[in-house]
Amino acid sequence: MALDLAFELMMLLTGGCALLVSAWLFWRARRQRSMKALAGFGIMMALWCSGHVSVFYGWERLGKMLILANPLMPTFFLDFAIGFVNQGPGRRPWLDNLARRRGLFYSAALLVLGISLALGGGDIISFGPFSHYFVFSGAGWFNIIYTIVIGILAHALLLWGWRIHRGNRRRSIAAMFAAGAWGLWLATSFIFPSLGLYWYPWPMLLLPTYVVLLVYGVVRYQMLEVNAWANRALLWILMTALVMGLIALLSSMAGPFGMQALANVPEWQLWLYSMLLLMLALALYQPVSKLVERLIYPGSRLGEQLLDTWLNRLAEPSHWAGLSAVAEQLLSHQMGQPVQVRLLPNEQRPPVVEGPCIICRHQNPGWQSRLQGFEDVTPGLRLAAEVFASLLTTRCSLLERSLQLAEAERKRLSEQHLVELGGLSAAMAHELRNPLNIISMASAGLEPERKAMIQTQLKRADRLISDMLAYSGNIGVQRQSVPLLAMLNSLRPQFDWQHTRFECALSDEVRLSADAYRLQQVLVNLIDNALAFVRNQPNGVIRIEAGDRPGIVRVHNNGPAVPEDMLNHLFRPFVGKRSGGSGLGLSIVRRIMDAHGGRIQHRSDMGWPVTFELFFPEDRSC
Repeated sequence: MALDLAFELMMLLTGGCALLVSAWLFWRARRQRSMKALAGFGIMMALWCSGHVSVFYGWERLGKMLILANPLMPTFFLDFAIGFVNQGPGRRPWLDNLARRRGLFYSAALLVLGISLALGGGDIISFGPFSHYFVFSGAGWFNIIYTIVIGILAHALLLWGWRIHRGNRRRSIAAMFAAGAWGLWLATSFIFPSLGLYWYPWPMLLLPTYVVLLVYGVVRYQMLEVNAWANRALLWILMTALVMGLIALLSSMAGPFGMQALANVPEWQLWLYSMLLLMLALALYQPVSKLVERLIYPGSRLGEQLLDTWLNRLAEPSHWAGLSAVAEQLLSHQMGQPVQVRLLPNEQRPPVVEGPCIICRHQNPGWQSRLQGFEDVTPGLRLAAEVFASLLTTRCSLLERSLQLAEAERKRLSEQHLVELGGLSAAMAHELRNPLNIISMASAGLEPERKAMIQTQLKRADRLISDMLAYSGNIGVQRQSVPLLAMLNSLRPQFDWQHTRFECALSDEVRLSADAYRLQQVLVNLIDNALAFVRNQPNGVIRIEAGDRPGIVRVHNNGPAVPEDMLNHLFRPFVGKRSGGSGLGLSIVRRIMDAHGGRIQHRSDMGWPVTFELFFPEDRSC
């Protein structure tokens, strides 16, 4: 092949590659200003290559204009560098100012282009295999020097960004420098004839690789499809080289081995047939690959769009039940069969389930997931489930942290409210007890029946004041080992049982790690609350028993069941409907249990209409 024709073909190939890459980049990154500038750089390189081809065909005026437009190439690259570096930790006010004044750089490049054209910045000469070749002269040297200075400025900005940024952006900048060094070495051979060195520009034959490597270095860490494209491109380049080498080897060895017919076939025909076979294989590779993938790994295609959908849907729920339901729906749809999801935020034992199931457990130091019942699932579906389980564990960690922050904020607001309520309650108690004491003393001389009625109401008012102070005050606990049976026996005489049967199914060994005074308040409030409902009932029973593990106590009664509309706010102040009560008994019990680090809950599934279950933190010393 003639050397001038080879040079022309490389210019056409470089321009074509630059246009294709720029068009793809402009479409793929249409919302990123910096990537648009990089696409502009590719377009200018395509025009620069077109200028050389124009010179070869005698269109000298057009060719000179396109070649002397090369200051626009580094200008576009500088625009890209400003936008690429001025993000995240590299954000600076002076870069914002440069970005706002980017129009000045383009105006300066156009001015240099105009001066170069007006003063004659280049000539057309013939040397070696070239009958038409562009060389710089006169103002053209100012053109090339300005181009080099802008290029150095852009790369200096990238070097500064390399020092500031970390991660993928830093690696992208390093890749750009490697591609820039490669492009500089290729381009230097172009100006040798302008310096009086009439050497053939061999490095320019590799120029098509520069624009591809540059763009690939920028986006390879940001766009997954670029890496897939590079993987396929490298594979087919190596396959082409291997096939051409094998054909050359067969052609040279066919004669000595008696394959005269093969030896008589021109070598270029063998290469042409081989290239046609490769092109056919390339065209059939994608559909055949998809067919094989569906046969071997059905359901395993996990694209960016699917992963984004999973992440967005998993981010919607704000509680564990909702997250479990959404996860089951997503994975069941992907696998085409029912899949269960179990979330265990309290380090519970994993349940035994039938069929495919993903179990996410909270274990120190974080969340872990495992697949259960996937033995008969195809490898592709198992891969999809493993990826989904990984995303689900991450979402569980985020939801747990969100719930913890919400609970901390709730407690902060509750404590602030209680501080304000405590001050108000103390002031009210002081102001109310003075007139109550006066009323009590004034009733001393009344007849017994009227005096008893007044004293009963005064005791009720005093109990209400005491409950308000207990609820709004600061509850401190001093833990000790408390024998529960002995405490209950000491409290029994305080209550007016009125033929209510009291059953205490506790052994002497049952002990609780609790504050004795506060535990007594809990028991008194619960028993008194139960008596208010069972005193007037036939065969009224109150039963206290231990749970199935240390620290659990249950208080049963056979009074009327709690109405459904009260269950959600049973432990809030002034919700109870017992006659003569303050409405704060159960609220005080819950505050005392919270202070112990325990909890209380209502149950109706234990064979009794009403059960209050207390959970005290277990103390091994008990």
